[in-house]
Amino acid sequence: MDTIASIFSFITTPVSWVIVQFHSVYGAIFGPDTGWAWGLSIVSLVILIRICLIPLFVKQIKATRAMQTLQPEMKKIQERYKNDKQRQSEEMMKLYKETGTNPLSSCLPILAQSPFFFALYHVLNSIASNDTIGVINNRLLESAQKAHIFGAPLAAKFTDSESKVQALGSSITDVRVVTAIMIVLMSFSQFYTQRQLMTKNVDTTVKTPFMQQQKMLMYVFPVMFAVFGINFPVGVLVYWLTTNVWTMGQQMYVIRNNPTPGSKAQASYLERLHKRVTQHGRTRGRGEKAIVKAIVAKGRDRNEYERKFINGLTKAGLAAQADGNVVKSEASTLVETEDGTPVTAAPKRQQPKRQSKSQRQSGPAQAGAKAAGETAAKTSLSKSDGPQDAKPAPKPAAGKPASGGTRSKAQSGQRKGPQRPKSPSKK
Repeated sequence: MDTIASIFSFITTPVSWVIVQFHSVYGAIFGPDTGWAWGLSIVSLVILIRICLIPLFVKQIKATRAMQTLQPEMKKIQERYKNDKQRQSEEMMKLYKETGTNPLSSCLPILAQSPFFFALYHVLNSIASNDTIGVINNRLLESAQKAHIFGAPLAAKFTDSESKVQALGSSITDVRVVTAIMIVLMSFSQFYTQRQLMTKNVDTTVKTPFMQQQKMLMYVFPVMFAVFGINFPVGVLVYWLTTNVWTMGQQMYVIRNNPTPGSKAQASYLERLHKRVTQHGRTRGRGEKAIVKAIVAKGRDRNEYERKFINGLTKAGLAAQADGNVVKSEASTLVETEDGTPVTAAPKRQQPKRQSKSQRQSGPAQAGAKAAGETAAKTSLSKSDGPQDAKPAPKPAAGKPASGGTRSKAQSGQRKGPQRPKSPSKK
């Protein structure tokens, strides 16, 4: 470890300078020789480094999701060229180039953070060895050796001998109890971070080897931290524990507000987004608009949770637009509740009234009578199309047929019942 730390010795001076600046601030509050002043200086160093690494963390998220989506294609390439490793590598590089994906992007935060980690380890190891390093002079070196965190010296390790621990002004029991608690917390935070990534933020619709790798890392990383943690000074354990807690909180924020499509976290997020959008009638903020815009752009490729979200907006009388905004649908109506609050709701479909049995049986008969009445009305109208000022025809005498002995079709049609045969004429 000393050899690796010496490789990153070029950054020990900036790291020691940052720690000294934070120590001067906290030393004025808690005292220069207290564990709070030196411990909080290390915590502040972690926070400063992680803030600077946020852009790399965003790239890591994008790269990880891109790798998840490419897993099915990568598996096809591996099966197609399983006997030709060179062609397999060429096709993989071609796939990465076409999609703009870099598999090393997911490791960027760890690679960028490693120089600071080894530099801090080198600084604390020099303090334990009573050697000045960077901007830490003899006065600061003596102050750092007096600092204790919960009874454990800042530069003490779990594997240190009792004589070395006593030289730092502590007991072997205090050192091992404090370091053991820190190692357990460090391993647990790493395990929980990996577990929430696997259980909440993984696309459950696609089964890929990437998920198996993540499950394996979920158990391997905590064991690695436990094994290597016994060789870390207390100050390095404070640094690494703070890093794990920061990573866990940062990942919880990302999972809650920008989940992976198809994951359980996306289902929970879209439920919350649906409630907010239906309550306010619009999307708020760039984040919500970006999520809605991405869902609309997918079209038929939406997953189950995204289709449910779009259908929920439709039922509420809202429509998602291509730019990420949500507007009121044309088919929606405004309904007021009992307290007078307007609520946007979709119009209800009118259901036909149920008819009784007698109404259903009498329906065809009424329709036939209505059609006969309309036919009679048309016939009567066709006979009375003449001028209105025409003289009425004279009434025929009794016993004589009207107008040439012929009876009109309308009059003959009005007679009901069977007709009697004509009697023979009398001579």
